[in-house]
Amino acid sequence: MRVAFASDHAGFELKQFLLAAARSLGHDPVDAGAFVYDSADDYPDFAEALGLVVLNGDAERGVLICGSGVGASIAATKMHGIRAAVCHDVYSAHQGVEHDDMNVIVLGSRIIGSELARDLMIAFLGAKFTGEPRHKKRLEKVASIEKRYQGGQHADRIAPRD
Repeated sequence: MRVAFASDHAGFELKQFLLAAARSLGHDPVDAGAFVYDSADDYPDFAEALGLVVLNGDAERGVLICGSGVGASIAATKMHGIRAAVCHDVYSAHQGVEHDDMNVIVLGSRIIGSELARDLMIAFLGAKFTGEPRHKKRLEKVASIEKRYQGGQHADRIAPRD
């Protein structure tokens, strides 16, 4: 499978490990950055870079890494068509694909170790969306919510606070 990988500085080392692990498992990894360690870089830049690789069809799925996984997950889900979630357990890593058609797994490098991250990646990449009617119905509802709120109609409610 062609898989995109991206991380900020906090996930840089883990990304290198997972790129090699994916390659050794027969996957075709695409590195969407960061390409060098830079302590001043920002996770939204790499969430967007990875999301574009997936949305453009240059990879089937993505593995995104930041310190906690939370910020990168929030940024990635702003892109229409990206279904990303933080997963720090194997069940969520495969169930997110099977039930929710998750196409990006987000990992927190300061939360989990490299071997667990490898196991999560394997579970995520090995899972397939079931396509069951109940899961399709739920995804349609998610798409409907996304459509209703795209365009910043409620931006005043989500703006960062000082």
